[in-house]
Amino acid sequence: MLFEKSRIMSAVAALVMMAGAAHAGTFPDYGYQPPASYTGPIFQLSQNYPKTLPTGPLPAFFKLLPPKLTNDFEQWRVYVDAVKKYCLEGNVESDWYVQNNKVRNWYHAPWQHYGPLGREGIHGLTKEAQIQSKQLAQTQITTGQTFAVGIYNDIGGYTIGQVWKDPQNPDPSVTSQPNSFHNGTVVCKPLFADVDLKQVPFLVNPVLWQAYVTDSFDSANREIKNVALIQMDFAIRDTRIPGTGWIFGTFQYNGQITGKPSWDNLVPVGLMWGNDPENTGNDYTNKQPTVTKINPTIMETAINAKTSELPPTHLGWNGRLDGPVDNPVSACLSCHMTAESPQLSPMNPTFQAPDKVPPVGSKEWMRWFQNEPAGKPFDTGALSTDFSLQLAGGIQNFYDWKCTQDGVFVQGGNACQQTKNKLKLMKSITPPAKVFKVERDPSLNQLH
Repeated sequence: MLFEKSRIMSAVAALVMMAGAAHAGTFPDYGYQPPASYTGPIFQLSQNYPKTLPTGPLPAFFKLLPPKLTNDFEQWRVYVDAVKKYCLEGNVESDWYVQNNKVRNWYHAPWQHYGPLGREGIHGLTKEAQIQSKQLAQTQITTGQTFAVGIYNDIGGYTIGQVWKDPQNPDPSVTSQPNSFHNGTVVCKPLFADVDLKQVPFLVNPVLWQAYVTDSFDSANREIKNVALIQMDFAIRDTRIPGTGWIFGTFQYNGQITGKPSWDNLVPVGLMWGNDPENTGNDYTNKQPTVTKINPTIMETAINAKTSELPPTHLGWNGRLDGPVDNPVSACLSCHMTAESPQLSPMNPTFQAPDKVPPVGSKEWMRWFQNEPAGKPFDTGALSTDFSLQLAGGIQNFYDWKCTQDGVFVQGGNACQQTKNKLKLMKSITPPAKVFKVERDPSLNQLH
């Protein structure tokens, strides 16, 4: 009996070690290891987070912020070009194995490895939303799938490290009012598409990555495939920005720009710093684009109007900013504004049962299109992860894992059943009157 108990306890210890470390890091690097036939580089989580808040100068592009926040994109072009350079510098040369970047330090958010959408082991890509038919171009008649990897600069990496300072008890109060990500935080995220490239004209001369991904969106089977760079998003914490304190932007790939595979083929779609909460129209929503429909009444988004650069794209709800593989009835800030722990509301008003979806433009719909300040929770009873869906998703993944490991404890049950004091993040003390159970449906999920 003693021998059996010892054997079980050894197995428990092994499970804990496996769950907490890979490549001697605190957090696992990835969830899906490529087959033995693959002999190339392997993804490693950049997790040596700064222990103190970096005190050096802010990124140089901060000096290029236009004196007036305008929906004229040309007033933003120099700023956006500088952001692109900041995201790419040293990362292109290291093939986005960011721990090898010789220009500046970048970090990943932990706990993206877990679950069916989790990180694959070649480039650390997580699975995101399905690409719908004709979402990218009229000639795109088949569906596809999207994968992405996000990185944080040293200022953002410090905050990630503080949230996860105790790896067994992540603390989202670090990013919730009166706290938030610190001024100067930069997040960059390239996205890759698994789609028939012949059907998408702007994906000519593609930048391709190998990745160990599902063979189709509805499948759990994985294989090594080539996926094509299609989009790169960025988010910038800037305390000078009224309302939200954040700027979000995105680039779209256009292989005709240089005539060869190159990260230089990323052209700006635009950027946004607010959700235009007074604008309730729907005339410019454009789910299957033949042109880019720019709404001149949207004042807190600036869209690139140069058709020689930007291929036809759908944008977000009523012309707010979104990228080509994003939800055309959402917007970058709108989606990210819901980031919280626990996640009590869906990321978009349409991500609910049909009878729960409010009328487009109604007061209930516009809840998702307000200008909430950095660090403010979307719901009473939750803590904000300050526009970071990766941070929110990682915490949720951690507790999903912690509360479903049946049989790990000798006494039986799982971590949540074992604790007498209910985990604060699993059930809020003062939940809103109507709490939605948010199922992370892969067809709707967009972990930015």
